[in-house]
Formats: sequence, C-alpha cells, structure tokens
Amino acid sequence: MDPIGKALWFIESHFSGEMTLDDVAGVAGVSRYHLTRAFGDATGHSVMRYMRARRLTEAARSLTNGAADILQVALASGYGSHEAFTRAFRDQFGCTPEQVRAQGHLGNLPLVEAIKMDETLMAKLDAPRFENGKPLLIVGLSERYTCESSKAIPAQWQRFGPHIDNIPGQVGKVAYGVRCNADESGNFDYVCGVEISDFSDVPPEFARLRIAPQRYAVFRHRDHISAIRRTMHTIWSKWLPESGHEVVDGPDFERYGEEFDPRTGNGGLEIWIPIKA
Repeated sequence: MDPIGKALWFIESHFSGEMTLDDVAGVAGVSRYHLTRAFGDATGHSVMRYMRARRLTEAARSLTNGAADILQVALASGYGSHEAFTRAFRDQFGCTPEQVRAQGHLGNLPLVEAIKMDETLMAKLDAPRFENGKPLLIVGLSERYTCESSKAIPAQWQRFGPHIDNIPGQVGKVAYGVRCNADESGNFDYVCGVEISDFSDVPPEFARLRIAPQRYAVFRHRDHISAIRRTMHTIWSKWLPESGHEVVDGPDFERYGEEFDPRTGNGGLEIWIPIKA
C-alpha cells in the first residue's frame, strides 16, 4: 500500500482519539514533509484538516441520529470539552451542535466523507534525470493556499501572465511555479514567476524568492496541464517511496519552457523535486 493509502487507513481507524502528524507519518513510513506534500497532492486536503473534518462529520451524524448528550459526542470525537467541540463544529459547518441535533438532518452541512482513493497511478512514469540546480532568483506573484483552496492557482497564473517578458532583468523565457514555506497544516506559498538577474529593479508589487543550489529529481509531465495532479501523485506515492531517495524540506517547482502553451495548456512541463544529494 502506498503512503497515502496507509495514512487514510490510519486516520479512518483512529480519528476519534488523539493523533498527530508525526503519528500518521510514522504509519505511512515517510517524513512529515513528504506526507504533507503527497497527501495534499493526492486528495486535495491537508492531513490534519481532513482528520478534523472526518471527526466532525461523524459527530454530526451522531447528533442527527439522536445522541442525547453533546458532551459525550464531543469526548467520543476527541475533544476535551463542550466548548472546544462547539468551536470546532461551528468553524467546520457554520452552526452549532445543538442546531444540527434540533434539525435532525445533514442536508445543509458540507460533510467530508471518507476518501476512497483511486489507486490507479500512472501506468508509466518516465524515469527522472538528476540535476544539481543552480541558485535562482524568482520574481512574481505569491499567494498563500491550503490544499483545499489550491484550485485557484490557475487564476493566479492568469493574473501573472501579462507581466511575463515585462519584468526588469528577466532571464530567458522560462516561467516557474514554486511551492514553498509549507507548514504541517498543509498551507503553502505558491509563487508564479520568472528568473531575474538581480532584485535591484523589482517593482514593489512583486514577491521575491531566492532558491539555493539544490540536488533535484526532474520529471517530465507530457500530458495536458490539467492532469498534473496524477503525475504528482505518482511521484510522491510510488516513485519516491520505491526510489530510496529522501525528499528535502525545501521549494519544489514546475518549470514551464517555451514549448508550453499557456493558452491551450499543452506542450508539457518539468517537475523539480528537491532530494538529498
């Protein structure tokens, strides 16, 4: 079973008790960083947000099934008090446990059901090449995302597109989509940008990112851009665990060369994953 399958099994089997990211990563057999990155790519959820949402979904189901004591539901869901449970419940569903129990149905709640993973990975992932990446100075637009909100990244590229070739000091015709500053809750910064020679003339509205020299495994994504998640899932859930390589907690990025057509999404791109040398 791949690391995501192991993580999902563990969460579904244990979410009513105390659970940390280290616990899940340990069962999955990968590092916290690896799990956070892979789980988000494969499911569209962060590990801990998914765990909390599953707890609260099952709690809501208990309440509509006639649970008499909300404190007991809270304790069974891993919360130490009625107040903590109510706060988390309201954050998830926009209403209180009392209101859900009174209405007696789940029709208006954004439930998060157990994920049944499509275990079909790519039949053939081209072997990567390995490169010692040079230092990069990247300038562009930066946004903070959760795994769930990352569907808005194409709109970020749409905003950045008119600036390409118009940034002082731009080097070459390559664009970069850099994921960095990830935390264990699955939040990360995404910078869509270009390489520049120095930061001295960068307009104030642009973010600046310095990427240090690093060893990378470089994968070619040949399909339409819309299929990139499947390639990412195969890299993180199959290639990396089987390769013997260890991922580094640092920026990874998509590299869009001149062959990529931003209008149609065709032409392919490269995915650069930082690994230990």
